Amino acid sequence: MTIALMLAATQARIAQALQHAHRPAEAARLVAVSKTFPAAAIREAAAAGQRAFGENYVQEFADKVAELADLDLEWHFIGPLQSNKTRPVAEAAHWVHTLDRLKIAERLSAQRPADLPPLNVCVQVNVSGETSKHGVNLADVPALARAVAALPRLRLRGLMTIPEASPDLDLLASRFASLRQCLAALNAEGLALDTLSMGMSADMDLALAEGATLVRVGTAIFGGRVYPAA
Repeated sequence: MTIALMLAATQARIAQALQHAHRPAEAARLVAVSKTFPAAAIREAAAAGQRAFGENYVQEFADKVAELADLDLEWHFIGPLQSNKTRPVAEAAHWVHTLDRLKIAERLSAQRPADLPPLNVCVQVNVSGETSKHGVNLADVPALARAVAALPRLRLRGLMTIPEASPDLDLLASRFASLRQCLAALNAEGLALDTLSMGMSADMDLALAEGATLVRVGTAIFGGRVYPAA
């Protein structure tokens, strides 16, 4: 199946999930996760109408931004970000989903070019409490969110999470619901946040039912990934 057909199937799945959740068709957007796939695959998806793409690795992100500069794309950085690698992301990304330390936010703020719009950012939350997962605990979200929201050149948009892989649909739904409730609590404190980045190929239907506004989908669009041997 071509990328265009898989993209269309993914968009139809999103539309159906939103309809089942009694949410408007425009309530959520698709970020096509293109990590490890070549620039040609992004061109194919872009030709089929996809604009937002997500990358996990800084060098791969920078290379693709340069190679695809002729296209009007929206770049989302969705991987862990080290403090010594923030500059390429600050200078070229439209969104960063994975803020879990104030130091990273401060570097992105300082390095964001003044001639670009503020960088849209989300705080990554570890809703499952797994020690192997990036993200801050739910209890620590308010303090970090307030600190990030106060930085210049950044625009705090909301929260992001990757729950544990589980066959327990009720558990996963509760994880997504906890992020939605956290966002609501932040807005009640006065932060004007509008984004829940949650849901991937396997669980986006549940995420959309719980209020996701950005879903990050790779495999369902581009196929299975083949990682190089370590």
